[in-house]
Amino acid sequence: MRVSGVLRLLALIFALVATWIFISSYSSFNMKTLRLPRWPAPSPAASTKGWSVPSTAVVRTKCGLSKPCPDNFFAFKISSGAANVVGPKMCFENLVIMSPVKNNVGRGLNVALVNGTTGLVLTQNCFDMYSGDVNLLVKFLKEIPEGTLVLMASYDDPGTKMNDETRKLLSSLGSSYANQLGFRDSWVFLGAKDLKDKSPFEQFLKNNPDTNKYDGWPELLELEGCVPQKVF
Repeated sequence: MRVSGVLRLLALIFALVATWIFISSYSSFNMKTLRLPRWPAPSPAASTKGWSVPSTAVVRTKCGLSKPCPDNFFAFKISSGAANVVGPKMCFENLVIMSPVKNNVGRGLNVALVNGTTGLVLTQNCFDMYSGDVNLLVKFLKEIPEGTLVLMASYDDPGTKMNDETRKLLSSLGSSYANQLGFRDSWVFLGAKDLKDKSPFEQFLKNNPDTNKYDGWPELLELEGCVPQKVF
């Protein structure tokens, strides 16, 4: 066999091997590509072209309410104290006004005043209703300005020092349970200065040894809602 013939044969064999390697590599790459399909993410304008984009956004409400408040409404949440261990908490428009963490709560009645039109927090205070001076609470209640929202929460004992004058003042704020409030009762309330009707925002639980959740105290109460601006 001539040398030229041998060279042609080797060239043919080399071409066949190269072709086989190319085809094998391409097939392997193509199979890998087919195993990993990916849909492109729709653009922001996709919603206008019939795309349905699932929403993963978490809706956060003010004060952690179960549902958001409508426009021109204030969101609030009030929790009473748990026995004499965990203090109460008040939140208004996502602002924590009073809480054990803020170290501004105390035994007795915890009170916060808020402007009913602007939602601005005016002041907060706590009054010892077991061994304190009830006249301090009387003076405080009498000086509440018109158009003011009043948030209240019990802690430990809100009723031992309660007298007729205090009960009358609390009733004028819209309370339905002021006349029943006594030793170690649990109470949360939102009312307003000189409210003509009874407030819908109030919860009360009597201290009862047969039903108390804690030893000597009823369970804590939690009140939340939406207050219309200027509703009072």
